[in-house]
Amino acid sequence: MKGKAEVGTSLTTAEYVEMEERYGAFNYDPLNVVVKEARGVWVEDVEGKKYMDCLAAYSALNQGHCHPAILETMLAQARRVTLTSRAFRNEQLPLLCRDMHEMTGMEMTLPMNSGAEAVETALKAARRWGYEKKGIPRDKAEIIVCDGNFHGRTITIVSFTTEDAYRRGFGPYTPGFKVVPYGDAEAIRQAITDNTCAVMVEPIQGEAGIIIPPKGYLEEIQAACRKNNVLFMLDEIQSGLGRSGKLFAYMHEDVRPDAIICGKALSGGYYPVSAVIASREMLGVFKPGEHGSTFGGNPLACAVARTALRVLRDEKLSERSAELGAYFMERLKTIESPVIREVRGRGLWIGVELTKSARPFCEALMEEGILCKETHDTVIRIAPPLIIDREDLDWAFERFKKVLTSPGLTT
Repeated sequence: MKGKAEVGTSLTTAEYVEMEERYGAFNYDPLNVVVKEARGVWVEDVEGKKYMDCLAAYSALNQGHCHPAILETMLAQARRVTLTSRAFRNEQLPLLCRDMHEMTGMEMTLPMNSGAEAVETALKAARRWGYEKKGIPRDKAEIIVCDGNFHGRTITIVSFTTEDAYRRGFGPYTPGFKVVPYGDAEAIRQAITDNTCAVMVEPIQGEAGIIIPPKGYLEEIQAACRKNNVLFMLDEIQSGLGRSGKLFAYMHEDVRPDAIICGKALSGGYYPVSAVIASREMLGVFKPGEHGSTFGGNPLACAVARTALRVLRDEKLSERSAELGAYFMERLKTIESPVIREVRGRGLWIGVELTKSARPFCEALMEEGILCKETHDTVIRIAPPLIIDREDLDWAFERFKKVLTSPGLTT
């Protein structure tokens, strides 16, 4: 996408926005840029203006927009067979399960579609494990989660969120969850009872504002889980697959979870693919007919996911994330601005916390040719595709510096 491409559309940005707001639901508050084309790190809108994508679809595009290898796989598989349902077997599902095993050492994989579906799958498996393996009395299983969590949008998941906007008006809520402070391993130890079947945490909290727990946090949780015969489950939907500078964020510590929940970049942005990767003891609780999905594990999804994983490995995207993330974060820390409270992150996943609303800064960055988004009102989330290079980051830095020191925004 070097240079300006032809617009090739009959509608303006304003017309697209008006049409969406007339006929669409208002469950998002997007920036008013209408993207029509994307390659790598760059996107182009319907007016022909280019932008650097510094959000990567909330880490779903770690491999970049329209990666050619993943595209080739998708087109080739789409010409052969796309869907069989799980009523029949297909040749791609066993290959993906094998690849997942070789990548993580986990014994079993259960693929689904969205991240929320994968979380629901893990919750169901954990409860069933608690009853069948641990001997918890019927309907008494408890799962410990953390405040500030974001695991999806289903009724059960929003039942244990601490963000009022995600749960208001959706009750009655699903029982069986205990919420403790994030980053406090002692709080988890104190919350465990004989009825606790699992602890589920994010190794790094993304929606909460790129919150990194204290060193050793996951190791302490794992120790508490092992001592009390409790499953240790990690939601790596946003943090995994290279985003934090490791293949999975838990790999920054010496732990081995019972289950890894992944999604987003598992398909490189081409197709909804998610999975629970876990021990045989945990996923083995499902018997035929007890859990499923028509599209989960379909051959198109599995083929795309296999290539997406291969791209991560062959292009060393985890290593790039570690190196370039450290470089960019150090540069951002040199910006002297009265509105910057903290710059934090791991890999190419950086949060710039401000003393005021981040939305006007994101809108100003859009005018400068950079697309990113606020989270939790005061944090600018920076998460570009992992294929980005140092030259692009230097270009972006000058624009972040300009906006974050602009008198019109900082006073």
